[in-house]
Amino acid sequence: MSVSWFNQFYKEIAESPLSAWLESLPGQIATWQKEQLHGDFNKWVKLLGKLPETKPSVINTKDKVEFGAADDVSEYTQKQIVGLLKQFMPWRKGPFNVHGIHIDTEWRSDWKWDRVQPHIQSLENRYVLDVGCGSGYHMWRMLGENAKMVVGADPSQLFLMQFQAIKHFNPDPRIHLLPVGVEQLPEKNAFDTVFSMGVLYHRKSPLEFLQQLKNQLRLGGELVLETLVVEGDENTVLMAGDRYAQMRNVWFLPSTDALCLWMTRLGFKHVRVVDLAKTTIEEQRATQWMDSQSLVDFLDPNDHTKTIEGYPAPLRAVIVAER
Repeated sequence: MSVSWFNQFYKEIAESPLSAWLESLPGQIATWQKEQLHGDFNKWVKLLGKLPETKPSVINTKDKVEFGAADDVSEYTQKQIVGLLKQFMPWRKGPFNVHGIHIDTEWRSDWKWDRVQPHIQSLENRYVLDVGCGSGYHMWRMLGENAKMVVGADPSQLFLMQFQAIKHFNPDPRIHLLPVGVEQLPEKNAFDTVFSMGVLYHRKSPLEFLQQLKNQLRLGGELVLETLVVEGDENTVLMAGDRYAQMRNVWFLPSTDALCLWMTRLGFKHVRVVDLAKTTIEEQRATQWMDSQSLVDFLDPNDHTKTIEGYPAPLRAVIVAER
């Protein structure tokens, strides 16, 4: 089953600006399938194969991600879908609505999209890349803005499975997720818009990562970057200790001024901060679809302006720039 996901992608890009990817990407994916599969991969594929075939009466990616109404399926089928989708927990990015089933994810990713979307160039008829796309919630919203094609890149195989589970109910040929990091993508300067939301602070070399994003953009293309920042001037960068908000893999949290300086030095143009928002415990929280610890557990219980380690609580900025 998994082979067909990528074969369809190769066919879709054959006559597109991404056609040069065919020189190297199929070999990379073949190696991945042979050598790097998660121990649960085959089990997950079998679960996907059990999802019932349905005919959604509703397809909405414009103001939510909704495929099908409750009345499209029987109560038994709805319970069957719930049981299968719950086996792909934890669901972190969403929410999704499938045949009346509300997948209430840890993050209200729709809130982030509402902060980002008003500030970007129209995605209509554009080739779009989402680096670190998670399970693909924002990709569907990008498609809802009439993008010509949306490609996600994220090495997490659970996210790939969650994406394929949702795509099962709307197998649109314009949207694809590749289980790779940006460093593995061919640098062909092919995309009109590149998104990277919630990734920069996980990278040991943030400047190298920004350059990798730039290398995916055509000349004049737009980068939409969302990341954790701290308050301060262009010289302010926080490097946390062992953990930040209980996350081990957090490296650099720059101020917005420092981040804009980094991007300008790398040759980005018209760099500007378009949104700044504190992450709230209403936006990131435990649910029935992600029932372990969440943000409230990572903040100082007596002072939510600080993480449990004593650092400034999560503050997120959206920066937009052109290549």
